[in-house]
Amino acid sequence: MRNRKQNREPEHKGLYVTVINNDVTKAMRRFKKKVAEDGLLQELRKREYFESRGTKKRLAKKAAERRFKRNMEKRKEQLGY
Repeated sequence: MRNRKQNREPEHKGLYVTVINNDVTKAMRRFKKKVAEDGLLQELRKREYFESRGTKKRLAKKAAERRFKRNMEKRKEQLGY
């Protein structure tokens, strides 16, 4: 049973990228893209400091207003106002 475990490839936890043909720059680009898509850095920045419930609600409301205004501007351009 031990022999089977030793022959397996190591288990990867979290985000990882394999380097192909010693092209580290390409692997770094792919890794950065994965991190951005996963939202790891945004989550880290958000958890850096404590936010009260009221602050979270206020920020969420402001974000919703920005999204609404942005979408209304797009609709106005599409409809030709």
